[in-house]
Amino acid sequence: MNRLKIALIVSPWYPVPPVGYGGIELVAYNLACEMARRGHEVSVLGQEGSKGPFKAVALAPADWTSQLGTREHVSRENLFLYRVREHLHATQYDLIHDHSGLTGILLDIVDARPEPMIATLHGDLTQASGEFLSAVDDLVHLVAISRSQQAHAGAVRWSGMVYNAVDPAEFRPVDPSEKQDYIVQLARINSSKGQHIAIEVARRLGVKLVLAGKVDPGSKDYFKREVEPHLGKQVEWRENVHSVEKAQLLAHAKAMIFPIQWEEPFGLAMVEAMMSGTPVIAIKRGAAIEIVEPGVTGLLADDADGLVAAYPEVAAIDTRRCVERAIERFGPRQMGDGYEAVYSSALKMLRPDFDRATG
Repeated sequence: MNRLKIALIVSPWYPVPPVGYGGIELVAYNLACEMARRGHEVSVLGQEGSKGPFKAVALAPADWTSQLGTREHVSRENLFLYRVREHLHATQYDLIHDHSGLTGILLDIVDARPEPMIATLHGDLTQASGEFLSAVDDLVHLVAISRSQQAHAGAVRWSGMVYNAVDPAEFRPVDPSEKQDYIVQLARINSSKGQHIAIEVARRLGVKLVLAGKVDPGSKDYFKREVEPHLGKQVEWRENVHSVEKAQLLAHAKAMIFPIQWEEPFGLAMVEAMMSGTPVIAIKRGAAIEIVEPGVTGLLADDADGLVAAYPEVAAIDTRRCVERAIERFGPRQMGDGYEAVYSSALKMLRPDFDRATG
């Protein structure tokens, strides 16, 4: 594919790559690195502190992170998007790829930029958001991150579906003999993530559970009621694991438990576990159904009883094949191929003579 000059818009909340939490920023980082590896010129428009094999355009200070979810949230987000608009007016790109959400998409459309506009949706889609997207899908190239997400906005004309990617180099699978006697859940503490179910399953199995994740601002009561009373020898909580600590935690677990209670559109933690050689035991909801391959990268269950019944079967899963399959389906190369196809299609709509051959 010809060398492109790409503007990658993220959010003002976390740097790229993030330190700890920041799933969208991590996906954007892996995409930016892969596109740079392919020879494209990539600029990441986001928070200061972003760095990598791309041009980092700092449009938000680091202290804005503390205002995420507060009364200042909307104002900060709007100011960030205004700065994005100013930058785009001053800089020429071949295409713009937005990861900032529905408000960013609206701004892209209102601004009527001459470049193709691609937008990846990272959150769950409601009826209202689906109606908005179907109203504008002829003005922006919309990309979903799973078939499950697409199904929740069936009227939308999608330009593509590209699974998120994880860099396998960030994880360190161990020999099965080095696994330790615990299961792990890597997720924000929130009732929709189902930590209370993970605790129940661990109690019934008689195995240690490590809960790794920060408490959502609106979930403090849930944490105090459903999680905190159980903390102790069998249930351990680690608030914000990242880097080497996260890699070791995932690699040495016998399984990751993923007892989601909502239609999660992807679930990056599942892929991180798989690339660590740790099978995933998940509830059959959202994208878990298409991400987990039963008997290969994990097991699926209908409820807590099913999760308990599935755990003994984890021992039969080949952890090496688990890693290989995760890389095949969710590695940077597959994500790069998927987005290059979307970019090419979008450019050809504006420039029919666009050359797909490597230039």
